[in-house]
Amino acid sequence: MKIFTRYLRREIFSATSLVLLAFLCLFSFFDFLAELEKIGKGSYQLKHALIFVVLSIPSRAYEILPIAVLIGSLYALTQFARNSELTVIRASGVSTKRLLGALLKIGRVFAVLTLLVGEYVAPPLERVAQKWRLRSTGSSMPQELRSGLWLRDGQYFVNIGRVMPDVSLRQVKLYQFDAGNKLVSLSAAASGRYAGGGRWEFSDVTQTWFFPDRTQLIHLGSLSWASSLNSEMVSVVMVTPDRMSISNLFDYVQHLEGNKQRTGRYEVAYWKKLIYPLAALVMMGLALPFALGNQRSANIGARVFVGVMLGIGFYLLNALFSNLGVINNWPPLMSAAAPSILFFLLAAVLMWVGDRR
Repeated sequence: MKIFTRYLRREIFSATSLVLLAFLCLFSFFDFLAELEKIGKGSYQLKHALIFVVLSIPSRAYEILPIAVLIGSLYALTQFARNSELTVIRASGVSTKRLLGALLKIGRVFAVLTLLVGEYVAPPLERVAQKWRLRSTGSSMPQELRSGLWLRDGQYFVNIGRVMPDVSLRQVKLYQFDAGNKLVSLSAAASGRYAGGGRWEFSDVTQTWFFPDRTQLIHLGSLSWASSLNSEMVSVVMVTPDRMSISNLFDYVQHLEGNKQRTGRYEVAYWKKLIYPLAALVMMGLALPFALGNQRSANIGARVFVGVMLGIGFYLLNALFSNLGVINNWPPLMSAAAPSILFFLLAAVLMWVGDRR
């Protein structure tokens, strides 16, 4: 069994690597086509588009790795079935349960790899890619509202007109409220930069103080503001929640909760990042019943096609449940785990039906 497991591991790793490479080439080509329309904006040229696509490859790899595991495992197992190798190993007394255990041991490598890429490789490179494109096109970070980016920190509401690629700020307004939610002051700064240690430094500041009987206008060359907001939290507008790291998502969710703001979108992304590596194990378990059925007439092309369809279905369900969870205020854990649970149940049912036969 140990020799067979090593042999199986080698074949699955080889097939999965080829499938992953093929998918990355395909998705990178589509990403490159999408970047072509930006060429000519600012100093954005063909080389900038190529570098952006290359930097985005780890994010793509993280998204499609479980799908590649499904197709690669299905291909390798179907090859074994076609060559009667599975028949021999089953005839030697190896049960479906032991086969599944061997697959899950192999799948742990893919689960850990998915976690490492999603936490330590893809997020920083995705941020570098976005900065690269913004600098090359001469743009600021995209904002969700026409009025700019709005953030809250305790009794302060912060409106940022533009966030630059280096996370410096332009056209910043600080609205300070008292405990009774009355406006105390408004500070308008031309620019700002994070100085570290929980402090922001603003320049060319105009402060308006509101008193019961009058207002007072003060001009300041600079203003230092202590805040729990840091540059990482401000730069969330640069990277979508699904491509942020688990640690950054956790910190930002804590900040939003501390300021009584909605956290749904980021909580779903947080739980999804925690659960997503386990999808590799689910996909590997799903491949087994397809390979065990009708071993003598194993049609590799048809079964790989089934794997592709299932992988696409899993990818679409992940996006669907994430969006539905945010819209309908479903529990974040349920929204994130639902696709993996559904595919796990599908694998269990197919395996049970296969054993009954």
